[in-house]
Amino acid sequence: MKNIAIFASGTGSNAQKIIDHFRNSGIARVTLIVCNKPGAGVLQIADKEHIPSILIEKELFFHTDHYIQQLQQANIDMVVLAGFLWKIPANLVQAFPGHIVNIHPALLPKYGGKGMYGHFVHEAVIRAGEKESGITIHYVNEKYDDGAPILQERCTITPDDTPESLAAKVLVLEHQWYPVIVERLLT
Repeated sequence: MKNIAIFASGTGSNAQKIIDHFRNSGIARVTLIVCNKPGAGVLQIADKEHIPSILIEKELFFHTDHYIQQLQQANIDMVVLAGFLWKIPANLVQAFPGHIVNIHPALLPKYGGKGMYGHFVHEAVIRAGEKESGITIHYVNEKYDDGAPILQERCTITPDDTPESLAAKVLVLEHQWYPVIVERLLT
């Protein structure tokens, strides 16, 4: 049985979908939630699901191995970023080589990088007049949204779409594909 740590900063809808996907699985289970934002919805999910959580502190995260040691003590096999808004430091990437994945709400390499998350991505995609958007699931390296792609799935953008309606379309793809790809990577 593999152990998954989910890193999230927000409501945790992708975290919930992954928890649900692995609930009765013999393959893996979510055994830790890591969050950088007090009061984030994902912490309520962790509590409701009886999954231990860690509220991380910025200085320790970026300048020590403190949290790496906690992940190793928890026997974490894979780190899944699900709306985690901090860049992953090099020491964490090196501690889990090829075992940290992220989902991005656009078709990378377009609309990625620092500051490109959530509504900022969807606003940029609409403003640019793109005809399609989607998701990119990728490995994490030391740069924002730069790791090798694992999967891209697309949705059509209509002239009537707003950043909010595009976000809803993209979220459907995230919920559909992220748990499946995490499972595929673990088997």
